Amino acid sequence: MDKGVLATALGSPAPFGQSQFAFMRGNAFEAKVKADGGAELLRLLYERLGGGAPEPAGDAAAPDLSAAGPEGRAARTALALREATASGGWALLDHPMLALEVAGSPAYLEPDAVVVHPDGRWTVVEIKSFPMIDASADASKVGAAARQAAVYVLALERVAAVTEGAEVGHQVLLVCPKDFSNLPTASVVDVRKQRAVTRRQLTRLTRIEDIAAELPEGTTFDPACAPDELDAAVAAVPPAYAPECLAACELAFHCRAKSRAEGAVEALGRSVRGELGGLTTVAGVLAAAAGKEGDPADPTVAALRRAAALRAEALESAAALRAGGIGDHAGSGDDGTGGAGGTGSAAGTGGTAGADGAGGTGSAAGTAGASEGWS
Repeated sequence: MDKGVLATALGSPAPFGQSQFAFMRGNAFEAKVKADGGAELLRLLYERLGGGAPEPAGDAAAPDLSAAGPEGRAARTALALREATASGGWALLDHPMLALEVAGSPAYLEPDAVVVHPDGRWTVVEIKSFPMIDASADASKVGAAARQAAVYVLALERVAAVTEGAEVGHQVLLVCPKDFSNLPTASVVDVRKQRAVTRRQLTRLTRIEDIAAELPEGTTFDPACAPDELDAAVAAVPPAYAPECLAACELAFHCRAKSRAEGAVEALGRSVRGELGGLTTVAGVLAAAAGKEGDPADPTVAALRRAAALRAEALESAAALRAGGIGDHAGSGDDGTGGAGGTGSAAGTGGTAGADGAGGTGSAAGTAGASEGWS
């Protein structure tokens, strides 16, 4: 099922995609890294993960991975990995095809490159176009690359399990432009944590067969169906929307609209949803904060009511400050000058009228009003 086409048919197309400039820049950088049989790529890998193996010369193997369809390419990649491991030399697999079971269905993955070491170790290589400035890159982008590479590591482990002498390295090579140039540099990223998290998440996924078995009879996701029928079919699969979906799922905008219409707190983010406990709607949260619903003994309800009380107190204080400021400004206005050479009257900011301009300042009414206005 093409979720992009489905989202368009539902009236909520996802504006995904990089600019053509970003595509061209990324492709040009990857081509430069892999030029001359991947000599620069192998040099960077040897410097950081070479171990005690001999340095790769210009004779590193580059097997042909072309085949018909993703299944054929995945089988050809597995064969090339086994042959390269048995040969005991360096090998560079350019855009291999890997298979990984996700919720009972095969998913096909294509890493940028996989390098086979002479000792049988396999290393995933990720080539990204974001810069590495002073040997450091954007943490969020490096984290995303690590999670992506961890999926490739899991897929490779399936092939390594049936390949004698093979071992998948948990350290991947991240290749990026150096500083503000187009010259490649590399960094080693340990993906053991990301691999463990991804593996655990995959085991918890509901199998596609189980989801399909719970759908009403005759449910179809054919984009040619009427919009109402298609909307009902999508609604039959309960969504788990979060703002993070906007960066990864083509149906995120459709799910967001539904979540907002239902007033679900998930639309505010997973962290907010976790803090609110059993309160699942925005209306319920506001009612609990106002004291209309909810158990006062519930810590979440108590915290909401305390926050509402503090907000009301702050608004009252701000209103009092504004009113006091206006009153003080009026008090020091028209009646602020008077007397024979002195300053002020009892209603203004003066004291008793002075003689020859030496009047006092600060009557009780004037200073008290000002003090009250700004306290």
